[in-house]
Amino acid sequence: MTYSAVNTIWVLLGAALVFFMQAGFSMCEAGFTRAKNTGNILMKNLMDFCIGTPCFWLFGFGIMFGAGSAILGGIDPMIRGDYSAILPAGVPLWAFVIFQTVFCATSATIVSGSMAERTKFSAYCLYSAAISLFIYPISGHWIWGGGWLSELGFHDFAGSTCVHMVGGVCALIGAWMLGPRIGKYDKDGNPRAILGHNLTFAALGVFILWFCWFGFNGASTVGMDTDELMVSAGLVFFNTNLCAAVACCTTLIFTWIRYKKPDVSMTYNAALAGLVGITAGGDAVEPWAAAVMGVVFGVVIVLSVEFFDQKARIDDPVGAVSVHGVCGALGTILTGVFASGISTEKGLVYGGTHFFLVQLLGVVSVAVYVAAVITVVFLIIRKTIGLRVTPEEEIAGLDISEHGLLTAYAGFATTPEEVLVAGEEAPVPAVSGDVPPAEAIPVKSVPAFAEGTRPKFTKVEIVCKEEKLYTLKAAMSEIGITGMTVSHVMGYGLQKGKKEYYRGLTVEETLLPKVQIDIVVSKVPVRSVIEAAKKVLYTGHIGDGKIFVYDVENVVKVRTGEEGYDALQDVE
Repeated sequence: MTYSAVNTIWVLLGAALVFFMQAGFSMCEAGFTRAKNTGNILMKNLMDFCIGTPCFWLFGFGIMFGAGSAILGGIDPMIRGDYSAILPAGVPLWAFVIFQTVFCATSATIVSGSMAERTKFSAYCLYSAAISLFIYPISGHWIWGGGWLSELGFHDFAGSTCVHMVGGVCALIGAWMLGPRIGKYDKDGNPRAILGHNLTFAALGVFILWFCWFGFNGASTVGMDTDELMVSAGLVFFNTNLCAAVACCTTLIFTWIRYKKPDVSMTYNAALAGLVGITAGGDAVEPWAAAVMGVVFGVVIVLSVEFFDQKARIDDPVGAVSVHGVCGALGTILTGVFASGISTEKGLVYGGTHFFLVQLLGVVSVAVYVAAVITVVFLIIRKTIGLRVTPEEEIAGLDISEHGLLTAYAGFATTPEEVLVAGEEAPVPAVSGDVPPAEAIPVKSVPAFAEGTRPKFTKVEIVCKEEKLYTLKAAMSEIGITGMTVSHVMGYGLQKGKKEYYRGLTVEETLLPKVQIDIVVSKVPVRSVIEAAKKVLYTGHIGDGKIFVYDVENVVKVRTGEEGYDALQDVE
């Protein structure tokens, strides 16, 4: 066989880009979930690739591309057989193997997001291996390995069904069998919004994925040495970008109308929905059709996320089922609608009823097969080592309970989170030890001051909106306040917060971000501090804040040892 340097470089470049998608998935999943599970999520996204690589090498590749039947390839441990019949023109075997390996890992990593924050790490490793060993390779054989669907003319250019819908169906079954996270639904079954802790991570992940998708889709031409392949790659690149961009614009407008404000996280999900959806037919549809498909995905992603959250009550923290499962299936079917005959039969719009029906058959058959097999895998895991962590471990966070990782953000402050539980109090870990608190913690009394000699110290505690901090600080400086302590806190008053939406759900703002300013005064009159604070904080609206006044026993300056009035004076 004569090898082509251009084709080989093109395939290897695509493999490198698809590998880097693991970083994008890691960032997305970590950003859309809570800080206490970040280390666990990063570990899972590393290990599904590291586990999937040897699994696909040992058995998966042979099952997918071996010369077997229309249902199953062959068993070829360590890929020792002859695959010259299925290799792209001019591409060496191992270049093609690594290209297919990274696609397999992508399918496995999709499942992580929907089952995040409550799955045992050991269980994750097992079902990730099962996906790479036989679940993905068997359906992949049907579509890309010469199996029965490819013989019928089923078209899935880069994997809307073969990769994404397979992962999405596994994610759906897994999230359903796990059950929702603690606190996701109240006692009446109404969903609560559980906000992700880092939207910057999520946004970075989406941009990484969008960039890498040009390799995912574009390099699926598996060649660039002919005019036809170059034209096809250009069309694929353009359609990939156009569909994602239009999906984002559509979701932005749709959520703006639906929620009265454009939803940030949902719009980022729309980018992925557009990318997943166009993956099946990026080479087969005209740009106008890619744009129409983008509009469809932009609406469907919102409705799908709402459906699984609010109607089906399937807790999917990152929207993986909707992005990959629903939009992967829909994109494959819409290819059967809009295919113009460039690289496939013509679609329904052009009178190609047969091609449309083949696409529909392929989606349904793969979904049924994957759902059945992954259900068996999950049942076996649940009956043996268990699928879900204990409630105590879930509340503490999987970082500490599964990995002994105190925090993935050492050195950085994170916002405390409120644990919401449906209909009952959260399980509280038992306190260990036999020593009563009064004996375990020695208490020393503060020396008393003689009456009449003790100066008057007053602590003024101000709780207000974050945006008022610097105005308040300036006002305090003007009246002679030389020091203050500022803390970021969370709390609520009678108003119970303002109604907002996150991913289509009402956010229960029972804890609102505030700042707490502590000032101890002696020289400056307390009333001056109160009046100055009231003047700059007042707006007339609920939420202006509160001022609390306390008596203070004594003040000690650590550096000089001064006590009382002198300890409060900023004098060298």
